[in-house]
Amino acid sequence: MFGGSFVGQNILTYYIRTLHKEVYIKGGSTMAEKVMKIGVEREDGFLYYIDKDGDVARVQMARGGKKGGKPKKVEKTGIKKEKGYLYFLDKKGDISRAKMVNAK
Repeated sequence: MFGGSFVGQNILTYYIRTLHKEVYIKGGSTMAEKVMKIGVEREDGFLYYIDKDGDVARVQMARGGKKGGKPKKVEKTGIKKEKGYLYFLDKKGDISRAKMVNAK
């Protein structure tokens, strides 16, 4: 998946595949950790994310000149986000997080 070599063991590289909502982490000592199990069922054509309130939201993806829709909350969880982490909905529909490389 990743080409080239990594400069150090402490470098954490992540890649988000938008269509499958997976996070790949390579080169660090920690993997993504599950924050909350909620089991959200996805529908095709929507992008799911964790909004600023810590809730799961979705928005229709823009395709072929059509604009996307307005965000809609799917599940109210109210998780408190910690600085320096990327929060995402994993492939099982649960909220997970990964430490960001360039977080201060």
